[in-house]
Amino acid sequence: MDDGAGHPEIPDGDGHFGEPVAATYDETSADMFEPGVVGPTVDVLAGLAGGGRALELGIGTGRIALPLAARGVPVHGIDMSRAMVARLRAKPGGDAVGVTIGDFATTRVGGSFSVAYLVFNTIMNLTTQAAQVACFRNAAAHLAPGGCFVIEVMTPELRKLPAGQNVVPWHTSPTRWAFDSYDIATQALRSHYVEVGEGRASYRSIPFRYVWPAELDLMAQLAGLRLRERWDGWTGEPFTSESSRHVSVWERASGAA
Repeated sequence: MDDGAGHPEIPDGDGHFGEPVAATYDETSADMFEPGVVGPTVDVLAGLAGGGRALELGIGTGRIALPLAARGVPVHGIDMSRAMVARLRAKPGGDAVGVTIGDFATTRVGGSFSVAYLVFNTIMNLTTQAAQVACFRNAAAHLAPGGCFVIEVMTPELRKLPAGQNVVPWHTSPTRWAFDSYDIATQALRSHYVEVGEGRASYRSIPFRYVWPAELDLMAQLAGLRLRERWDGWTGEPFTSESSRHVSVWERASGAA
């Protein structure tokens, strides 16, 4: 595979979120760590967990897992990146959150959970439809009867693409540029990042697969889940044709074996 600039792309054992990304992840995603973003997310997940356990797929540096655990919810996470998990472990309360290293589409952990969740577009880190379907089945297999699977993900921004264009810029500053390139035929999306500092420039890109709400509903159905709620965001705004993202909640039937 190629990184788009003619250089071979060979992810290390941490996938695309190894040490170079982990070292600056919290800083470059600072907006997502704001209390106004984290608080409503944790409120919803804590409510769905009730008195049960929560499973985070793609736990990363603990942006959501740590405050959720601080609310008294037992949290376990799955993540491929040891570098990201090391950042979680270094934070206050990080040693109290269990983490299993592995692919969250297929890795199993013991016990059952009241809620499993994927936030901040993480479902798109699975770059094939088959892997995304496997993720739904894996999440469902971890849920207790009546448990919920929650995904927060962007709505594909194809309406921003005029005829003949396949790139959507989403961040520009004197030192950093970021843009997404789309392949509509395959639903492939690649995020590109260019940074300039101290007389040097760096470039990296990460592949994703964008996915539509209706497609996610079908994946849920294949996994034995049914749609319970879909909102524009974590505070329960209605999802509409103008929504740039959605938070969807699928439920495992109470009588499921």
